[in-house]
Amino acid sequence: MTEAAAWDAALLALPNPHVLQSWTWGLLKESQGWQAARFLWRDDARILAAAQILTQQRGRLRFGYVPKGPVLDWGNMPLVDEVFSLLECYAREQKLLLLKLDPDVHADAPLGKAVLARLEKRRWWNSFEQIQFRNTMMLDVRPDLDTLMAQMKSKWRYNVRLAVRKEVTVREARLDELPLLYQMYVETSERDNFVIREQAYYLDVWRSFMEVGLALPLVAEADGIPLAMAVLLYFEAQAWYMYGASRSIQRNLMPNHLLQWEIIRRIKALGCTTYDLWGAPDELNESDPMWGVYRFKLGFGATFVPHIGAFDYAPNPWLYHIYGFLRPRIIALAHRRYWTHVENELANG
Repeated sequence: MTEAAAWDAALLALPNPHVLQSWTWGLLKESQGWQAARFLWRDDARILAAAQILTQQRGRLRFGYVPKGPVLDWGNMPLVDEVFSLLECYAREQKLLLLKLDPDVHADAPLGKAVLARLEKRRWWNSFEQIQFRNTMMLDVRPDLDTLMAQMKSKWRYNVRLAVRKEVTVREARLDELPLLYQMYVETSERDNFVIREQAYYLDVWRSFMEVGLALPLVAEADGIPLAMAVLLYFEAQAWYMYGASRSIQRNLMPNHLLQWEIIRRIKALGCTTYDLWGAPDELNESDPMWGVYRFKLGFGATFVPHIGAFDYAPNPWLYHIYGFLRPRIIALAHRRYWTHVENELANG
């Protein structure tokens, strides 16, 4: 068994393994300037926990991140302490400004409250920066398709059928079509006013996971015209809707509704039992900018799941808090420069 296969097999032996802890994700981030370190905890018979730690040097500062990890039974508090102890030691040895983690631990459950108390006791700070969405929408796709359709809101069922009547189709995208998917992503970001990365980043992610059979790229189209897209990542029994976009044309054909229904059908065929629709409001309030996204996902029968969010361990708390004070100002300046660049590009055709 290769080192990559052994790592992924160890992850899959644990509860709720996340694709961002997979070997492929770590290898991808290494190609983008990060370093990956991987740790396993075991007893005589089995794997108990796993943590893939990514570190990056930015100028004179060094950062660490355990994306959607570590992976373990969070109800085993002695094990939780053992894992935290190693992570804290690693952060000190590597002289990190911070080591961030954001595991999928349900915030409102008793277990989530216990983990939060443990983080506070061990002086992990509630992070000033979320890398991933704090909360998400989850759909159990184990029921049969008729049941899953019946669980959808009536308007959503109608829109799926409308898209079929209007001859919208969904197909799998090819590797050479990834630039097309990115252009749809750009159109969506400009319309909805959010910042995305450069094309090379997304093409690297999508290609890397497609090549190892852990990605499902889909395009919804009508009369051969692409209208919406999604790139699903999946890892054993779970799939994640991490990348999606839609064009501004022919939205009356409801391509997004049919696309989501096709995602559900196809991930079931792949053996997935859980669909993470990736991203929900911080608070269930209509004033939240993601309220429309929440309502769209809710219509498919998904359930809102609040997570504890990101926490940072800082070997030097004083330096960490200085950085936290300055970072919003740095980000605001970077955003202004980005949108000035976009406006100039649009003006110049």
